[in-house]
Amino acid sequence: MKDIVLYIKSGCPWCIDAENYLKKKGIEYTRLEVRSSPENMKEMLSISGQDKAPTMKLGDDVLADFGVDELIPFLAKHGM
Repeated sequence: MKDIVLYIKSGCPWCIDAENYLKKKGIEYTRLEVRSSPENMKEMLSISGQDKAPTMKLGDDVLADFGVDELIPFLAKHGM
């Protein structure tokens, strides 16, 4: 399985929804908070070209500034 990295901002409702969905589906991921970590923010900016969260990196694909409605087909494209 490909590694999933989820960039989030604490308190962000879309980030909370994304994390709840992943947990509900039993999908493991690495959680990186970007507000408290300039390094994580720089990494997210580098891979996505923007500063909106949530942003997900799955293999070589990136899904930026999304809601669960966009997350579902993105994961399905990767067999999840």
